[in-house]
Amino acid sequence: MNVKVSRPSIDESDRAAVLEALAASEISGTSGTFIPRFEREFAEYCGCAQGVATANGTVALHLAFAALGIGPGDEVLVSTFTNMASVFAILYTGATPVPVDIESDTWNIDPMQIGKKITPRTKAIEVVHVYGHPADMDPILAVAKKHHLFVVEDAAEAHGAEYRGKRVGSFGDIACFSFYANKIITTGEGGMVVTNDGSLAARARSLKSLAYGTEQRFMHTAVGFNYRMTNLQAALGTSQLKRIEAVIAQKREIAEFYRNRLQGIEGLQLPVEKPYAKNVYWMYHVVLHGRLAGRRAAVRQALTERGVETREAFVPANMQRIFIEKGIVREDDCPVANEVGRNGFYLPSGPTLAAEELEYVVAALGEAAAGAR
Repeated sequence: MNVKVSRPSIDESDRAAVLEALAASEISGTSGTFIPRFEREFAEYCGCAQGVATANGTVALHLAFAALGIGPGDEVLVSTFTNMASVFAILYTGATPVPVDIESDTWNIDPMQIGKKITPRTKAIEVVHVYGHPADMDPILAVAKKHHLFVVEDAAEAHGAEYRGKRVGSFGDIACFSFYANKIITTGEGGMVVTNDGSLAARARSLKSLAYGTEQRFMHTAVGFNYRMTNLQAALGTSQLKRIEAVIAQKREIAEFYRNRLQGIEGLQLPVEKPYAKNVYWMYHVVLHGRLAGRRAAVRQALTERGVETREAFVPANMQRIFIEKGIVREDDCPVANEVGRNGFYLPSGPTLAAEELEYVVAALGEAAAGAR
């Protein structure tokens, strides 16, 4: 058997939406009915007033920081345990990323560590909702308010996740999502900025499309970017959005299956769901500890030999050689994240997985863990 980590769920309604856009010759990022529709509907789903569609999630983050005016001389606190797109977006502005360690159970930014990293140069906190579990927003927002900091939510992995009954993306000043092929819903590539601040949305919308002038189009109002999503992608997005809750339900069912079947494996830490949270389990990430600590390569190799694809955990920002060499970070800054980064990996958890595939993964992991003593 060959079990992939994730496969996109594409159905006939998705194909029909894209064909509709093609039939209307609405294929670019500057025209077409699907772009404003997707922006409006996705923002409403998140509980936000405004949505700005982008080419991908990374540029959505850059756009958010640019709209906030973050730039050289500024510092942005960010969870160290994340896809490095979260950190690169800060660097694109000329600002300095400051990695913050994580909680050992949710793998999200540790609110208790944030205050220790704030300096007079700190302008924002980038909160990453890792692997679909929302960060603990109340203490984060309290610190941000006390120090007059912007809050940027990186919700690339957390479409539909909830914190105290409210969907992520609606807590900070501005939030960003990704619609890459393995996300909860996909447009192939693609991203979205959402906010309740109309002026921020207007600035982001202008900057993402080369900051064209209003009275004289080619008299630009700023140094803008071409970060547009195409109407074809938006067409796929509007169709995918219609069944987002069904996909989330599938992801949660897969997570429940794994929890019930894997909790007996000694040395295997499973994902949690805090009382304040609704976890959408974007990826089913596990961490080896105890007798299995340091045995990730052996376990993953054994799974590969059995036809089960896995992915290693994110390498924390403070462990990235490109940042260490530039003196931006120190490797020992975030010890909790370091252990997770060295020992974590994720299992197949795409919404198209069949029951027999899940059974096979569980059996294969049991054998791999037993053989890694």
